[in-house]
Formats: sequence, structure tokens, C-alpha cells
Amino acid sequence: MGIYVKVAFRNLLQARRRSLLLGLALASVSMLLVFLMAISQGMADSLLETTTTLASGHVNVHGFYKPSTNAVAWPIIEDEKKVRPLVEEILPDVERVVSRAHGWGKIVSETGSIVTSVTGILPEQEDRLRERLTLAPRSAYMEGGGDEVVGDVSRVGEPGTIFLFANQARRLKVDVGDTVILAAETSGGAANSVDLTVVGIGRDLGMVTNFISFTHKDTIHQVYQLKPEATGSLLLYLDDIERTHAARKELADALASRELEILEHLDQPFYMRMDALSNQRWAGQRYDVNTWEAEGAHGKWVITGFQWISYFLVSILVLIIVVGVMNTMWMSVRERTPEIGTLRAIGMGRSRVLLLFVTEALILGLLASGFGAGLGALFASILDAARIPLPSDAAKTVLMSDTLRLSVRLDQIVRSVLVFTFVAGAASLYPASRAARMRPVTAIHHVG
Repeated sequence: MGIYVKVAFRNLLQARRRSLLLGLALASVSMLLVFLMAISQGMADSLLETTTTLASGHVNVHGFYKPSTNAVAWPIIEDEKKVRPLVEEILPDVERVVSRAHGWGKIVSETGSIVTSVTGILPEQEDRLRERLTLAPRSAYMEGGGDEVVGDVSRVGEPGTIFLFANQARRLKVDVGDTVILAAETSGGAANSVDLTVVGIGRDLGMVTNFISFTHKDTIHQVYQLKPEATGSLLLYLDDIERTHAARKELADALASRELEILEHLDQPFYMRMDALSNQRWAGQRYDVNTWEAEGAHGKWVITGFQWISYFLVSILVLIIVVGVMNTMWMSVRERTPEIGTLRAIGMGRSRVLLLFVTEALILGLLASGFGAGLGALFASILDAARIPLPSDAAKTVLMSDTLRLSVRLDQIVRSVLVFTFVAGAASLYPASRAARMRPVTAIHHVG
């Protein structure tokens, strides 16, 4: 095999100009693929981090309660003390359990109002949430606000406070220290409200931060007149996130076997189920067991769409590369017809001639795609380290981050190199097979 590699290298060097042009094309497409995969992976990582801190655990137990068959379904677990021990017993690999209450109401300021989801938290359970939240500069939500950052993330979830995001603060025209009113309707139909102080305004982190804010869990209980033992969801964080789907099914089946009413699993956020459940004729307590992927389903569609666009673009370029490889090999075959005739005349079999040309293409594909993939990974890592701010709200929503984030994975680099090496080798098969089928007499006669 070493002889074939040496001969292949020699042939590539002899046709260095043609090899360089084709190699640059292969390297460029490989670099583009790695770069696009880094963007896609960065989006996926942002979706995972954002969803599993702001809105979800790895696995979630959501409650829905209807006081009567004609009533609206409310996002309530009536008795956390009943459900939580069962969850911890069924899933011993749960690292931690976070309890959150949910509300949906109007936040009113002196100059505006918005309708949004309000999440009630217990500060002692939310260290990871505070680590993920980043305060926005005043310019992000106030005209002429400048780069000054005000507020205190450590106060997120304090009683009597609310934490908003830049897009919400911009619509409400509020700043840190201002007072807003949370107004909502209880399950009994009574209107209720509470004054809250804005303790922080966070950077937007994609679509989810347009519709979520944080207050203390007792605030939700006060506004909606809930019992102290009530909550909205139990967010479960596993030791191994790869076990998410297995743990979800295991938990749902085990809770159902303990005579808890478990809803059919749907791959969608829990709040999207409320209207459908309200129209169903049942009463009492039911539970939805889902995963972080269901809660972040909107982001998965964005990532999937981006991936398909990327693959379509790369596929077109790959077709161009295939044509280039085939043309290059045809030229090589024509130029080396005398050599092929000599080799066949001294006894080299057809399979060996075929192997010689394919080896040449594989070496070119491996070196060029490896170089391109390395450049793509380096470029992506530099851009990720630079933390370039995204200029528009649309870009932030699509990329689920306020900065350009790219994530390079070794397995994706290796896969890219292998794919393009295979493409180069496959594209050379037909010209190589034609060369292998040449009759020695014909090839030698062609010399003359």
C-alpha cells in the first residue's frame, strides 16, 4: 500500500497546479461546512442552556387543575408534598429538584402594559438561574441610556420584586427601581393585583425571554390566592442529561401506576396545552411529564430549519466538487495513458490501476478537507471567543443569544473530513475504472 501512496503523492505533485485548485475548492467547502455546523451547534447549546435555566429542567412534572368540568385549566400542582417524594423515589439519579409557580397576567407601568408569563421562584433553589442571567446595559431598553448597567441579579426572586428582560422593559418604559403592577384573575374569577419593584433588567436571550419574568413564589400565591403547598411545576435535573427521554417515560409510567392522572405526552411546551385542556370535560388534578426539548420546541424548529438550509447549500457545493474531481481525474487519465499502458503491459492488474487513481483522490480529499476543517474550526473558535454582539432583535431570537455563539465539536470536524474524503474518492471511481479497463495495446498505441 505504501507504494500506491508514494505514487499518488508524486502524481499530485506533478500536477501541482491542478491539485492546488481542486484542493482549495475542497478545503473551502469543508471549512464552510464546519463553520455552519459550529453555528448550528452554538444555537443548540444556547437553546439547551437557556431552556434548562429559564423555563425547564431536563425532565418536568407540570400540573393542571380544573375545579369543574367547564372550568379553565390552571397550571397548578395542588400538593407539592404529595408529588415530590414520589418523583425522588422513582428517579434516584435526580441531581436536584426546583419548584416553580406559574402565572399569566398583565404587567402595568405608568406608561404602558404587557401581557406575559410570570414565574414564581424560591431564591435558594435558583443559583443556576442567577448564573445564567446577565444584566442589560441601559441602552438596550432606554433611549440614550448609555452603557451603564444597573440592578442586581442576586436579588432575583426577592419578595415584592420582579425581574424583567430588555424587550419587556423597553415596551413598559421602566428602569431598575421603578414600580409596576401585576394584575391577574384568580381561578375563582376575582381580579387581583400587587405592586412589585423592578430589581433587574436582563439581556434578551432569544424568544423565551420575550414572554417570561421572575418574581417570588409567594407573589404568585398571593395574586392567584393559592394554598402554600401548591406549586406549578417540578423541574428535575438529572446527573446524566443523555437519560432525559428514558427518565421521562420511566417517571410517567411510574406515576400512572400510582393512580395519578398523567396526560398523553406531546412534544410541545406545557403552556400550549392549556387551551385544549380547558375545552376537555374533566375535573380535578392531572399531570404532564415532558422534557426540556418539548419546552424548547420553538427553538428546535429554528435549528432544524437552519441545518436544512446549511445542508442544501453544502450539497450544491459538493456537486460542484464532484464534477471538479471527475474532470481532474479524466485529465489525469488522458495525460497518463502511456504510464497506464506500460503498467498494464508489465502485469499490473485492473484492480491495482483502479486503486492507484482512487488513492490519489483520497489523499487529495483527506489533506484538503482536513486543512479546510481545521481553518473552519479555528475561525469559529476565534469568533466565539470574541463574543460579538448581535445587532438586531431578530438575530437574537433566531440564535437564542445576545452574542454570536459558535461551538466546535471534534466529532463534527472528523465527520466533515471523512465525508469529503469519501466524496473525493467516490467521484474518482468512474474515471479510475475507465483507466483500469484500458487494454495495454490500446494505451501504448495511443502513445504513438
